[in-house]
Amino acid sequence: MRITSKGQVTIPKDLRDRCRLYPHTEVEFVLDGEGVRIVPASSFPGRGEAIVSHLRRHRATNPPSTDQIMQLTRGDADDGGNGDDPG
Repeated sequence: MRITSKGQVTIPKDLRDRCRLYPHTEVEFVLDGEGVRIVPASSFPGRGEAIVSHLRRHRATNPPSTDQIMQLTRGDADDGGNGDDPG
């Protein structure tokens, strides 16, 4: 495995699944005596928590459509990305 010029590396899908590192998961890099560990960030809400929070904030003033809810649950919401999923 090689690190790109941008400092990126692809985590193999089987490891992402086993470690629950899904698209848009916030992670932290932890230094230990042997190297670096990638762990889900404890200071950020999980994806499900973020979706529920978003829905609660907007339900009274502007309830989401079914399509908007589906975008949130699929991760299709406009987050400034280009739509490419590197892995």
